Amino acid sequence: MTVRVRFAPSPTGYLHIGGARTALFNYLFARHEGGIFILRIEDTDIERSKDEFTTSIIEGMKWLGMEWDEGPYFQSERMDIYRRYIDKLLKEGKAYKCYCTQEELENWRKEALEKGLDAKYNRRCRNLTHELDKPYTVRIKAPLEGQTVYHDLCRGTIVIDNKELDDLIIARSDGTPTYNFTVVIDDVEMGITHVIRGDDHINNTPRQITIYNALGYELPKFAHLPMIYGPDKKKLSKRHGAVGVLEYKEMGFLPEAMINYLARLGWAYGDQEIFTKEELIRLFDINHVSSSPAIFDPEKLKWVNSQHMMMTENERLAKLVTPFLKDMAITPNDQNYLLRVIELEKPRANTLKEMAEKSLFFFTDDIEIDDGAASKWLNEKSVAILKEVDREIEGLSVFNQDGLSRVFDSITKKMGLKMKEVAQPVRVAITGGTASPGIFEIMELIGKEKVLKRIRGAISRRKDAGQTTTT
Repeated sequence: MTVRVRFAPSPTGYLHIGGARTALFNYLFARHEGGIFILRIEDTDIERSKDEFTTSIIEGMKWLGMEWDEGPYFQSERMDIYRRYIDKLLKEGKAYKCYCTQEELENWRKEALEKGLDAKYNRRCRNLTHELDKPYTVRIKAPLEGQTVYHDLCRGTIVIDNKELDDLIIARSDGTPTYNFTVVIDDVEMGITHVIRGDDHINNTPRQITIYNALGYELPKFAHLPMIYGPDKKKLSKRHGAVGVLEYKEMGFLPEAMINYLARLGWAYGDQEIFTKEELIRLFDINHVSSSPAIFDPEKLKWVNSQHMMMTENERLAKLVTPFLKDMAITPNDQNYLLRVIELEKPRANTLKEMAEKSLFFFTDDIEIDDGAASKWLNEKSVAILKEVDREIEGLSVFNQDGLSRVFDSITKKMGLKMKEVAQPVRVAITGGTASPGIFEIMELIGKEKVLKRIRGAISRRKDAGQTTTT
């Protein structure tokens, strides 16, 4: 048997974390089993479905590298298929026309609730022997006795008393099919062997099994994935950073890092945290998916991304970080220089955007010095240090890390200072802050002329502030 799975989002919103995780688990399962991964767009909700959401879903899937083998199929183009199955069930007496109006149904529910009775539909039209000349919906005949039992690959055996089931509407009064019906028909027509989806669909499963049984088709295997919560153990929402997947691209995350992190939301392989896509495909086992809710932690996602950035070739990072630099009005024309900057900065950055921001001082002399850093390290004593560094550097014939190291050693001994007391004022003068890659590496890369210019600019800044300086 060839495994066939599907990701079937509704285009009523952007592809978000939960949907992307569902898509990924289907994708990994299909690839691990050598099966087929299908993309199906469930766009029968005409009022809420929008082309922009469909585009977002497809672009998000492509960015994450989840290539599908078939599709995308669109339910809106399959109406004739659904009608054929509805007619079949009506003809076989496994479904029936319900003439109850919405008002009648509401009154029945209200009355039942007031009496403490079950508010399900009372099946008034189930055994009608004649048709009426009035609008109708179509309902499936649910079993009245016994139990519906199925094995969930994530949750084990699930049992539902059939008396809890309603005669589900499978076609509305305007003839359009309902969600639970179209899902089953599409899964049957597409030969789906495994239905892997979020556990918010778990209540739909017995209803869908009723439709499978009425049609006489073999059930697929079901796997309901755990919910995703925020760090506060509440359902994931925008306040937790649960934005559309493509927004993570705009925030500077790598697609392979997103794949890695999404895979760990409910699945584990020992204590391993970092996986390549190839490793995930090789190791993924749907039977090892937890039934407990997963916790989405934005800080953990940043850490995972930082690890993947460290694993990424500098040439690729250069290409990816360039748009973020351009957003800050920086166009890096010297590719070799950019590659050297990336080599220095990638151990310190969590995202591409952060890397661009941390690298800004490499590309412009118009640096903004942090007020706190200036207050601590560009004081009267520091100006004297900077002037000494300026004098020593200007006399260097070979401007490299070894030469700079000797200059700083000489100054610390001459002025009776610790290395930090010399390095930090220089760092603030050159980078605008107190945290950066190694000071000698930075200075060598920026070059003697620019280093002297920035040191002298910091000295002038102190003078302009009306402070007394000493030599």
